[in-house]
Amino acid sequence: MFGRALAIMGWIACSAAAWAQANGPKDFAGRTELHAFQSLTLSDQQFLTGNRDGKPVTLTGQLRIAQGSGRLPLVILVHGSGGMGANIEAWARELNLIGISTFAIDGFTGRGLTAVSSNQALLGRLNFIVDIYQALEVVAKHPRVDAGRIALIGFSRGGQAALYASLARFHRLWNKSGAQFAAYVAFYPDCATTFVDDTDIGANKVRIFHGGADDYNPIATCKAYVGRLRAANRDVELTEYPGVHHSFDNPLGPVPPAASPASQSVRACTVREHEGGMLINVATKAPFSYKDECVALGPHTGADLAAAQAAMRAVTGFLRQEFKLE
Repeated sequence: MFGRALAIMGWIACSAAAWAQANGPKDFAGRTELHAFQSLTLSDQQFLTGNRDGKPVTLTGQLRIAQGSGRLPLVILVHGSGGMGANIEAWARELNLIGISTFAIDGFTGRGLTAVSSNQALLGRLNFIVDIYQALEVVAKHPRVDAGRIALIGFSRGGQAALYASLARFHRLWNKSGAQFAAYVAFYPDCATTFVDDTDIGANKVRIFHGGADDYNPIATCKAYVGRLRAANRDVELTEYPGVHHSFDNPLGPVPPAASPASQSVRACTVREHEGGMLINVATKAPFSYKDECVALGPHTGADLAAAQAAMRAVTGFLRQEFKLE
């Protein structure tokens, strides 16, 4: 009887697997893995000067291998100041649906953080770029990943990291993976800082998606940066969704948009990198600090289904073309 029970259980398991393969949702990952990898916690000045004398940290990434066989294209996903939110899950499933695997970096838990929205000084903003390059080294070696078809998508703080990870200077300083990204996609990034040589992104393709009503990271500063990139003949496009607020792609975001009273925004700040990797508040001519008067509170966040769907269509269409997917 016991042997027969085992046989029946095995048949049920095999039948369930066969049914899922034939009929199951394509946005389910074929396999999920958790990978630990090493990174550093640095000040922004250390990052900008290539100083590796930071605090070693072990981070984790969630690898969702799309249904399919062989080596598949992959997108690295980078969360914002609130941590791994619902939009990361939504994007992972949307990308898995079209045969693209994902690797979502958790940049907080290994550092003892859950969120930095109300105290952005808890973590230098450029740390995520180090994490990105370290994660790139991990996934580029994975037997199920096509190292020639890896793209990067980031959101808010992660969007800023995704945007500036395209800089040739930062690649030279920090990318030791031997791999390159096929494209960089940034959602509602902070573009308030001007870095040295920040128009040198080589032939990298950069795509930015932003809400016109964003008062967290206003689109105006990104328009100015995009203007400078285009003047340097770089491959960059900015898509604006009029009337749309920050984090518009988060399916659990408030509708209508609501203020986040304790969240810090640099929407009124202008920051510029000076000699020695020092970030200077242009208004005060002093080193920038989150205690500066230009740092504001209470930006709005809110979901917008139409904008989220439009952005997903645009991004998946772009990646289909870049990855040569049918």
